[in-house]
Amino acid sequence: MTRCLRNLALKALTICDPEQKCSLVASLWDDYLAGTLEVDTKLTLEASPQGIPGRPAKPKLVAPRLVQRRAMHTPEGRAALIHALAHIEFNAINLALDAVWRFAGMPQDYYHDWLQVAKEEAYHFSLLNDHLQTLGFQYGDFDGHNSLWEMVEKTQSDVLARMALVPRTLEARGLDATPPLKQKLLQAGDHQAAAILDIILRDEIGHVAIGNRWFKFLCDSHQLEAMSTFDRLRQQYRAPQLRPPFNLAARKLAGFSEAELLYLEGDVSATGTVSP
Repeated sequence: MTRCLRNLALKALTICDPEQKCSLVASLWDDYLAGTLEVDTKLTLEASPQGIPGRPAKPKLVAPRLVQRRAMHTPEGRAALIHALAHIEFNAINLALDAVWRFAGMPQDYYHDWLQVAKEEAYHFSLLNDHLQTLGFQYGDFDGHNSLWEMVEKTQSDVLARMALVPRTLEARGLDATPPLKQKLLQAGDHQAAAILDIILRDEIGHVAIGNRWFKFLCDSHQLEAMSTFDRLRQQYRAPQLRPPFNLAARKLAGFSEAELLYLEGDVSATGTVSP
């Protein structure tokens, strides 16, 4: 009997236990590749069910400014950084699953892409969580914030805004942040964590590229100019401002155009728009 991918993605989204969530996502990907899941592109649910997103009781969620910073030269400081990265990846699993189940009427490749993102984010979380445990800590031992999911909630009724402001904005910031974080870990002697960040950066370039692909697809479908549409959505939804330094090489690999890269650098003459 064929099962419905998007219903199962919703089930995975509501699971609270991180290991169970990761396991179900991996199984969904395997089943999808085996052809035993129907990509029910037309399925539309009238309202979000309760329990979205499923997450454990800890970490405690606080405002970003209240997440405590610790010195990197201590094991606890490195663990706090690894925990923060694991928390981002856990939220990224949920946002990819949400992109699968929530938006009806997209091409089948859209659901393939976002299920693949969910699978890779689950892998990233597992790598970081396993390393965190070698440092003597567990996921949930430090506080976390909810900024990524808050933007997911803001864009729940508009797939165009979702593609513009989650993968192309918030996740793209990870492309910028990863190289300096890797250097800090190397300086602290944590070569295993640095190697994990290499894997994450490689895959996240692909995730941002997926966001770019579907943002541009939707702009073309609605005859919208991409850069002005992005700027409008960024202001409408009060997305975080884009600040340098930017990993321009990674962003280019992720599908940002030369004009968009100039926009980021504040080249007004190239875009006719003041950089955010």
